[in-house]
Amino acid sequence: MNFLYRLLLTFNATSLIIVVFLVKEQVLINEIDCRLINLPNYVSYIIYFLIPVGLTYFSLLIARFLSKDNIQEASIISIEQANNAFLPSYLGYFFVALSVPYVETLIFVFAILFIFTFLSQTLYFNPLFLVFRYHFYYLNTTNNVQLFVITRKELKDPKSIKIEQLRRINNFTFIDIKK
Repeated sequence: MNFLYRLLLTFNATSLIIVVFLVKEQVLINEIDCRLINLPNYVSYIIYFLIPVGLTYFSLLIARFLSKDNIQEASIISIEQANNAFLPSYLGYFFVALSVPYVETLIFVFAILFIFTFLSQTLYFNPLFLVFRYHFYYLNTTNNVQLFVITRKELKDPKSIKIEQLRRINNFTFIDIKK
């Protein structure tokens, strides 16, 4: 389950590059399915965007099936918000999607990004989590281990952090399923 979940998170984290490419190339649902005629262009673009949003929501729903973990109070020595740290990477993805001229090139670039993101084991940052009010934090433990935590909570004081509903994505990445 954990491997499949990590594959889904990786796809969700990189799928917006495909959406940007489809919009740039003005690929329309009307052209894919001839039965759907006279749909405005923006309908296609909204549907393309809603697919990664739906998959991200699905990944949040199935997170409860991951192995359980927790963070005990007083085990964290520092907090660093990571929401903005990944924004340059995503802007880079968008610029790549805008500059890729052919579908074959997009597939190759997407495959490389997908593999690197999956193998990095810590970069499951997905800007669509922000839509669902999740935040990203680096937590440094008393054992000098840096954890990447995805949660809806606002974490401010390292001494008072206690998260009991964590699910383990990998050894360094966790998602808090409590709302």
